[in-house]
Amino acid sequence: MNNIKLAIIYYSMGGTNYQLARWAEEGAKEAGAEVRVLKVQELAPQSVIENNPAWKAHVEATKDVAEATMADLEWADAIIFSAPTRFGVMASQMKQFLDLAGGLWAKGKTINKVVSAMSSAQNPHGGQEATILSLYTVMYHWGAIVVPPGYTDPVLFGAGGNPYGTSVTVDQNGEMVEDVKDAVKHQVKRTIQVAGWVKKGMDN
Repeated sequence: MNNIKLAIIYYSMGGTNYQLARWAEEGAKEAGAEVRVLKVQELAPQSVIENNPAWKAHVEATKDVAEATMADLEWADAIIFSAPTRFGVMASQMKQFLDLAGGLWAKGKTINKVVSAMSSAQNPHGGQEATILSLYTVMYHWGAIVVPPGYTDPVLFGAGGNPYGTSVTVDQNGEMVEDVKDAVKHQVKRTIQVAGWVKKGMDN
């Protein structure tokens, strides 16, 4: 795949989007990509996190995951974003990270990055599609190349059929309702494939 460098950048409060990111990593390695799994900076006050046992446990469990930087964005040929929905748009932690990319954007460093996105919410129509689309809106400004899964593989129907990006419903116990692992891996492999085409074309 022309040695595609993939950054998987996520925000997760309870672990769902972290799990999506790990499945994405698995698929990317199967496709031969060089992968970095990175979290964005937590913005919530520690006092709030301390009062939520699941949130606190996830923060502790992922303390060794590196935080994403602008250098990671510049390094990557392709980027997978994964973030939960907050009232139909991406979580503020992810938005702040993207907002910090103005310097890279101004230098033309975001142009032709190949990107795709995933999301989660607590009910089947909780804003997952809108969240993914809100992220893609930023990507259009970047001059990035958005790669949606569409309906390019039957596995997507079993995962809920979201053509914009893999999305999942999380029940009150924090468990995923849909089986989306194969859809995640397909989406990532498709993104890497397109990134390979773009990189090959740019090298010619």
